[in-house]
Amino acid sequence: MSSTHVSGPAAIGTALLALLGAGACGGDAAAPGTLLRINLETEPPTLDWTRATDHASILVIEQIMRGLTRLGPGLEPVPELAASWETPDDGRTWRFRLREDVVWSDGVPLHAQQFVDAWRRLLDPALAAEYAYYLYPVRGARAVNAGEATLETLGVRAAGPHLLEVELAEPLAFFPALVSFMVTYPVRLDVIERHGEAWTDAGRLVSLGPYLLDEWRHEYRVRLRANPRYHGAAPRTERVLLYMVSDPATQLLLFEQGRLDLVRLPPLEIRRYADRPEYLSAPLLRGYYYGFDTRRPPFDDPRVRRAFARAIDRAQFPAVLRGGELPWSSWIPPGMLGADPAIGLRFDPDAARAELLAAGVDARALAPIVVGYNSERPENKLVAEKVQDMWTRELGVRVELQPREWKAYLKQLELDPPPVFRLGWGADYADPHSFMELFTSYSANNHTGWASPDYDALVERAASERDPARRRELYDRAQRLLCEQELPIVPFFVSSASYAVASRVRGFSLNPLELYALEEVWLE
Repeated sequence: MSSTHVSGPAAIGTALLALLGAGACGGDAAAPGTLLRINLETEPPTLDWTRATDHASILVIEQIMRGLTRLGPGLEPVPELAASWETPDDGRTWRFRLREDVVWSDGVPLHAQQFVDAWRRLLDPALAAEYAYYLYPVRGARAVNAGEATLETLGVRAAGPHLLEVELAEPLAFFPALVSFMVTYPVRLDVIERHGEAWTDAGRLVSLGPYLLDEWRHEYRVRLRANPRYHGAAPRTERVLLYMVSDPATQLLLFEQGRLDLVRLPPLEIRRYADRPEYLSAPLLRGYYYGFDTRRPPFDDPRVRRAFARAIDRAQFPAVLRGGELPWSSWIPPGMLGADPAIGLRFDPDAARAELLAAGVDARALAPIVVGYNSERPENKLVAEKVQDMWTRELGVRVELQPREWKAYLKQLELDPPPVFRLGWGADYADPHSFMELFTSYSANNHTGWASPDYDALVERAASERDPARRRELYDRAQRLLCEQELPIVPFFVSSASYAVASRVRGFSLNPLELYALEEVWLE
């Protein structure tokens, strides 16, 4: 596999020239209607579905892999690698009967043991997967992940070549939806052992999805081709190119020149495109928030965190971004059980200053407050500048903005988060547990350092509660703890997606999880 290691303006120029030359060189000439070109924006940090956590990686993985279930048009779980499932004891034990006609891209048959291997790998403490907590509902998963029990004690087993049995610690009615997410997908240990860390390289990775990884030229593009052994309907587009052009102006220029078929619209361009037939917009189950590192002063004091939260005027973000954002002060987004716009702290500069005074903090004596964010998307810069202005004006603090490239930013969050950091969270499946579990003490995706046994208990009780009214009450209590009392995060708004889609593209749609079903797309 060839690769191009460039960044910044050089990367933009290289990608632009290569795109303008596509078809004339590079082996990408294709018959009309067989090649879809979209922009991925940034380099996927990994295509290992046990380790991935970001949207760019997930977008590619969803084209090349499949799991027990998929989410249907209404975000309900529908059969995929599992032909059917049952729960003989009302949600504690689940039996998934696998399809018998599925083979991997190298011809090896799908086997229930490959799911067992994948789940043990996810929970193996040696791997340190950030999503390990995702399988904590499985009996024994916490102990396994903590190194207190062997992998063999995990409550999952292959009861036959095509029968997977799972025992949960508590009943979960939404478990079939939970196993639609990538970290539960099967793995081939023989491939991983053969190739080591390089097992996800093109030419080595074996998969089960409608597309195969044909090429991965780092920092430049990913190329996919139709999987001839896919168990479902053949993709309607034979090949897909996913480019990594991060500069918004360059993305849009390539789209308007007919060199890209699908791009995310920069905020300042949404109004210009809103009345065009190429415009596509959809609300997302995705929250945008700022987190605090609660392990270091001054944000180790919840009064200080509340002060900074009360100095945020959320109403200003939609006017700046113009992408259909909905100001939202609680954490569970609209459309989910437990969503409540009344929860959360409102903009109140006087109360903000009073909180700082109560905490004994002199804003003028504070060192500059560092706000970190990833730089690929222009909206992050616009939001950061607006927050900088609010905190400087309302609290009298100095604010220093620290943009970083996406992969470096993820590594910084893992090793040493800035005092304030920007992140977003999209639903992994259509249940509020996908949002609320994020800030439990055992979530490796919780970069705030905040840990609350009360919060953990409320979230866990809500997950196993079958009465919707009682479940909502538990989520209300947990959200007030998160968004009104302790404030390890400040929710800003719920996002929408705005895209420009070429007129030749047919069958492309966006669901609230912002997942692409590219196998359903065809080109005129």
